[in-house]
Amino acid sequence: MNPETWASVGVSVATAGAGVWAARSARRTPKQERRDDFVAITEQQGKAIERLERRVQLREAEAETQRQRIADQDEAIGWLVGRVRGLVLHIRRAGLEPPTAEPLSERARQYIHHIDA
Repeated sequence: MNPETWASVGVSVATAGAGVWAARSARRTPKQERRDDFVAITEQQGKAIERLERRVQLREAEAETQRQRIADQDEAIGWLVGRVRGLVLHIRRAGLEPPTAEPLSERARQYIHHIDA
């Protein structure tokens, strides 16, 4: 074998060695895989938490709307009870007797406390 052939073989072996070394160094370690899995899971959890926070905010807004509606309805019921009492008083002052009230249901009784029924 002449020296050029040996040089060619030497270059080929060096190239193969460099290729093997590059392939080995490019391989991901288990530690790197775990770190990437952790990042992916953390991102998924972050998105899930943001979704839950939006849902909680929506439910809180709905609850506030319902509380306001209930307060308004309470005000309306109070006004109606006062109005009925006033009408009954007016009828009695006129010397008449108001019609007999229908019995109050238990469900309604929970919300109308100051009524003579």
